[in-house]
Amino acid sequence: MTLGIIILAAGQGTRMRSELPKVLHRIAGRPLLAHVATAARTLNPAGTVVVFGHGGQRVPQALAGLDVQWVEQAERLGTAHAVAQALPLLSGVERVLVLYGDVPLISPTTLQGLLAVAEDTALGLLTMRLDDPSGYGRVIRAPAGRIERIVEEKDAADAERSICEVNTGIMVAHRASLERWIRAIDNANSQGEYYLTDVVGLAAGEGIEIHATPVSDPFEVMGVNDRVQLAALERHLQARQAEALMRRGVTLADPSRFDLRGELQVGRDVEIDVNVILEGSVELGNAVRIGPNTLVRDSRIGDGVEILANCVIEHAVIGAGSRIGPYTRLRPEAELGERVHVGNFVEIKKSTVGAGSKINHLSYVGDASVGREVNVGAGTITCNYDGANKHRTVIGDQAFIGSDSQLVAPITIGAGATIGAGSTITRDAPDGELTLSRVRQQTVQGWTRPKKLPK
Repeated sequence: MTLGIIILAAGQGTRMRSELPKVLHRIAGRPLLAHVATAARTLNPAGTVVVFGHGGQRVPQALAGLDVQWVEQAERLGTAHAVAQALPLLSGVERVLVLYGDVPLISPTTLQGLLAVAEDTALGLLTMRLDDPSGYGRVIRAPAGRIERIVEEKDAADAERSICEVNTGIMVAHRASLERWIRAIDNANSQGEYYLTDVVGLAAGEGIEIHATPVSDPFEVMGVNDRVQLAALERHLQARQAEALMRRGVTLADPSRFDLRGELQVGRDVEIDVNVILEGSVELGNAVRIGPNTLVRDSRIGDGVEILANCVIEHAVIGAGSRIGPYTRLRPEAELGERVHVGNFVEIKKSTVGAGSKINHLSYVGDASVGREVNVGAGTITCNYDGANKHRTVIGDQAFIGSDSQLVAPITIGAGATIGAGSTITRDAPDGELTLSRVRQQTVQGWTRPKKLPK
């Protein structure tokens, strides 16, 4: 049967104490709602509708890249009312799956299981058993075990609150039946809202057998209502990702101090020290070693690269056998060839560095093309900005740039050229020659330092 998916994402999340709509808060670097939409997409639905409300257009604007339709719940009158806003956009589907934008860790495997079990009935639910069911709606069953209804905790009697089987909120229903039940729901409850869970009692009243699929991992169906729950889900997801990486052969010095906030391709025998953050799309080759307190974002790291402590690497490419850091910053469009050494307090931006070159200390290389086997001395700066425009520096193969030099772009340093230490170079330097610009050193005989006069 064709499937449509509704993701409810209209809640304010008052306990988050934030101006940001709840579903835009992040775990593993992505908004909660984006995680849910990714899980939904794996089911190949005919259509997905997201119901938004609090924050107005901020949610669809922030997630404009999602392959979904958007509908606003202008008046937030409850979950059944929210579903009613979305159903007209799914007129061609036979079944509807309802998910929640603040339940980010629901897995495709669990959803596929629910859809399979409920294929032959008009209504299927995900349920869970908890030692402490506080805060959840309880699943009420007849003595023979058939599900009769769901009662929200605020409306439950004392005996009902002792029930440990709870409703996760996630359900799948035949579309025609769901429309009929929603039209019959009223708001005669403590919240004065139209509860989607009331469809369970209506279905049972029609004699429909309701299938309940149990969830074993409570984190899969845990919603985010405050910052404490947000942090708990973050750590659970990171622990799960860390375990998966270790089983693939990655060495993590301390799995509890590792964060993956994106997609990672990883080779063999990779070692990652503590407090490393990988963001976006990252590729690590074989035998890569990453030191502590390092951020790598949207970058490709070649085989055998060693990244020492406290580096920031963003939108960069590092060739095989290179050594980076400590305290190196590679900014976007930094591309390093093989066996490049970049040392402490070096910043490289929008530049290529050829194989075997070294920039080991206290230098800035921006908008530059650095050749092979170049040595850049400490304190060197490519002066690429004239206050209005950026200009490029070209350094030929095997050039030697002396310490504390300023290369004022646009400029070309020839292959094999040597730049004397302490030079400010404003014109092209020829191949194979020594170029320098210094005032002549002199000693003033008999000069004495000024002295303070006595008071």
